[in-house]
Amino acid sequence: MPDNIHIRLNTASVEARVDAIQAAFEERGMKPAEFIQEFRELAEEKWLPENGARVCARAWTDPAFKARLMANGKDAVAELGLSMPAHHRYLVVLENTASIHNVIVCTLCSCTAFSIIGLPPDWYKDLEYRARVVRQSRTVLKEMGLELPASTEIRVWDTTADTRYMVLPMRPSGTEGWSEEKLAELISKDMMIGVARIAGT
Repeated sequence: MPDNIHIRLNTASVEARVDAIQAAFEERGMKPAEFIQEFRELAEEKWLPENGARVCARAWTDPAFKARLMANGKDAVAELGLSMPAHHRYLVVLENTASIHNVIVCTLCSCTAFSIIGLPPDWYKDLEYRARVVRQSRTVLKEMGLELPASTEIRVWDTTADTRYMVLPMRPSGTEGWSEEKLAELISKDMMIGVARIAGT
C-alpha cells in the first residue's frame, strides 16, 4: 500500500455503534427499542418448545389430528391456537419411526419453526453443525449423544425460505392412557430438531 494512503479504522465500541444505529432509526420515526422489547417478550413468553411438545402429544393421542398435521402442519397447529409468521408458508412434520430418523438443519443460516419449537439453540447456528450434519449425519448425532443403529436410515432436511420442519418423535411404549400434558413433558426442543430421542425409542 502506498505510504500516502491512510485508512481510518472505525474503533467505536459495539455499544456505541448500536446506539448510533438506534438513534438513526429514531430520527426516522422508527422505534427499535419497542421492537426489541416486543421481540424479547415473544421469545420468552410465546415462542416456546412447549408449543411443539403440545402438538406432538396431541398427534400421539388423536389419530385424526395427526393425519391433518402430516398433511398440512401450519393449518393443524392453528387448531391449537399456534401461529406462524406469514413467510413461513409451510410446516412439514417429519415422523420418526423405528427404521427412519429425521434431523433438521438450515445450511444457510439458522431458520426453524421458532414460534412452534422455540428459538434455535446456539449449536444449531454453528457453521460446523450446518456443514457437517448433511454429510456426516450419523457421526454428528453420535457426537451430540445420539447413537443410532446402523440399520436406521437418517434423513436430513434443509430448511428453505418458506418451509419449516418439525420432527415428531416416536411415542415410547408404556405411555398408553397418559394425558397430553404428561406426554408433552417427555418432549424437548432437541427431539423436535432431531438430535435426540426419547429414551427407549
